[in-house]
Amino acid sequence: MAVYKIKDVEVLTGIKAHTIRIWEKRYGILEPSRTETQIRTYSDAQIASLLNISLLNNNGHKISKIAGLPEAEINKLVWDIRIGKKNCDSGKKLILALIELDEKLFRDTLNNLINELGLALTFSAHIIPFLDRIGVMWLTGSISPAQEHFISNLIRQKIISEIDKQIVPETTDAPIMLYLPEHEWHEISLLFYHYLLRSKGLHTVYLGQSLPYDSLVDCIKTIKPKAILSAWLTAVDLSFLKNYFRKLKEDTNGIPIFAGGIQINLNGKELADNLTEITNSGTLLQQILPALKLNKFN
Repeated sequence: MAVYKIKDVEVLTGIKAHTIRIWEKRYGILEPSRTETQIRTYSDAQIASLLNISLLNNNGHKISKIAGLPEAEINKLVWDIRIGKKNCDSGKKLILALIELDEKLFRDTLNNLINELGLALTFSAHIIPFLDRIGVMWLTGSISPAQEHFISNLIRQKIISEIDKQIVPETTDAPIMLYLPEHEWHEISLLFYHYLLRSKGLHTVYLGQSLPYDSLVDCIKTIKPKAILSAWLTAVDLSFLKNYFRKLKEDTNGIPIFAGGIQINLNGKELADNLTEITNSGTLLQQILPALKLNKFN
């Protein structure tokens, strides 16, 4: 069971710490535990309860009224909101699914968003902010590896499902090759790159996670791609990054190299001689298509 400090709760729920303290003092909404130094701490169950209360409050129920409701009535009202308003408070629903390891709630929320907005907008407007919040909690140790893996794999499965619905281009054009470097397993952003490129009818070859360098070079020689695209999230030394991309440029005879992810974004200027930095998924197409002299925006 995770233990959350009030700043963690603020990030997870989107409710200001000041508001949480008022709700506690005035309405007895929560009774946090306290450390020996009197720091408030909260449990998974309390986070779930607070998310439900916030959901009701955002949908017109006064805190003073919610505070007097039995738990069963709160749960019923929350259930009615989940069913009646597909995309209402989707961020809170996603966080609640994380806390409670609730696959159905997560999948239903994500499916409703995708049906209304499409995967591209859902990813940029909802999934990325959600992953950013998870990242903060991961760094502070406030969510467990099991929770992070649970949600990441559900997102990964959904993107793969959407890719599987796309038409495989019938073309003899050289493909764009996508891969993750050795020891890199964080695949969500690269899968989404793959989805975006396929959505424009582009020929892509997806090589997946943790590809050894020698195998990458052999595959490039065989396939002869028009471009190479990767994502780097796991922490790595800058000198390694610089040497890696310098050698890759030499070994591939100048095939355009594109890369994104936090490690690239942190060191973009240092790497600029050997690659084109993908600043975020929203700008991928605007960056890669003109560089390859392709016109696939329509």
